[in-house]
Amino acid sequence: MIIQPCQTSHNNNLNHTITTMKALSPAQCNHILSLLDSGHSGHEISTQTGVSNATISRLRSRHRPYLRKPSGGRPSKLSEQDICYTLRLIGTGKAENAVQVAKTLQEMTGNTLSAQTIRNGMKEVGMKAVVKKKRPLLTKHHRRERLDFALSHQNWTMDDWKKVVWSDETKINHLGSDGRSWVWKKAGEGLSDRLVEGTRKFGGGSLMMWGCMMWEGVGFACKIDGRMDGDLYIKMLDE
Repeated sequence: MIIQPCQTSHNNNLNHTITTMKALSPAQCNHILSLLDSGHSGHEISTQTGVSNATISRLRSRHRPYLRKPSGGRPSKLSEQDICYTLRLIGTGKAENAVQVAKTLQEMTGNTLSAQTIRNGMKEVGMKAVVKKKRPLLTKHHRRERLDFALSHQNWTMDDWKKVVWSDETKINHLGSDGRSWVWKKAGEGLSDRLVEGTRKFGGGSLMMWGCMMWEGVGFACKIDGRMDGDLYIKMLDE
């Protein structure tokens, strides 16, 4: 659509724009405005017409303030379908990280994709990378046994549970813990004894302890010598 100059207030504004923007002709201004209306970016119009981006931006602000400015940067390599498929791969466990997702999408689409591109796409839809929690590995057999236990005990009374002995074993280190140790540190603070956890070869030694609790209270703590097996467990309960 070509905007013809006429005796209107818009035309007066356009004439004022022409005189203040390096003497653009009415035809140039109309051509630029028509390109803006058709969805071209300022960079594309500047390349096509030879008019600076700053001049095109002022024309847009003055005569087309309602037009949505295109986002900067090059277009994303990932389409909405790619993002949805990425979320499906992660959600179903078919892929665990961006490297695996990028490899799968490359094989499907034939496009070259980096792992960082996948990470950026997942962050844009609210995904974030976290450290996996460590828990005992449960196989299908374990899950079935736990479900069977829950179903067989769902109608137990308080008196039934009073007969149960709850027991477990734990490792006690002579120095520190097997887990992470946290400490508060000032910005720029140098290394000091307060910020260091001392270690020794082979961990400095440890011992295994066994304990239990019942309805009446806690039981005695026992030191475990050797490997815990069924016979040793029964012997501890008897004693």
